[in-house]
Amino acid sequence: MELAASFDAQLSSLAPFIFYLVVAAIVFIETGLLFGFFLPGDSVLFSAGLVAAAHGNINIVILVSAIFLAAFFGDQVGFVIGRVVGRPYLDKKKSPRVKRMISNAEDFYDKTGWWAVVAARFFPWIRTFVPPIAGAAKMNYYKFLSANALGALLWGVGITLAGFYAATLPWVKSSSYAIATFFIAASLISALVNYRRHPRQPRYKS
Repeated sequence: MELAASFDAQLSSLAPFIFYLVVAAIVFIETGLLFGFFLPGDSVLFSAGLVAAAHGNINIVILVSAIFLAAFFGDQVGFVIGRVVGRPYLDKKKSPRVKRMISNAEDFYDKTGWWAVVAARFFPWIRTFVPPIAGAAKMNYYKFLSANALGALLWGVGITLAGFYAATLPWVKSSSYAIATFFIAASLISALVNYRRHPRQPRYKS
């Protein structure tokens, strides 16, 4: 967590209100806006927890609430961008390859999209692009909503609390990775089960 330590030093000098705002803004931009894919969300979250533990003027409840809302609404914005902007753009394409890509994406998000949205939170870069793709693939909105909420809780709140408690409970440092492993494994198992239930139909050349 060397990177987290460097963010700890940078964030600790901020006033509480600015601290909450900066952390929430980084989380929102990384999860909601495509150009934010490069932001180091995991390290920022862990560092935010460390700072909250070390400085009594940072309220951990306010911090995790701000992070949860930023992570949740970030993914919601990404989903809307994909649905409102991305899908109409793709629908204009007449290429059979694009049509096949859309069909495959719709099939994937219909069968395993819920787990994919949750698990994607723990992958840098991927978590930025999954919500827009889910929107463009017309994933069921309520399925996305529930997966988004759980992902924001496990990733945003979970990693922040891991940083907060790491000083007194060293084993907590690995908890975020345990959570990630669980959901990644669940996603793969779900995909395999759905594949066996719904075998791909053979493609015929036109």
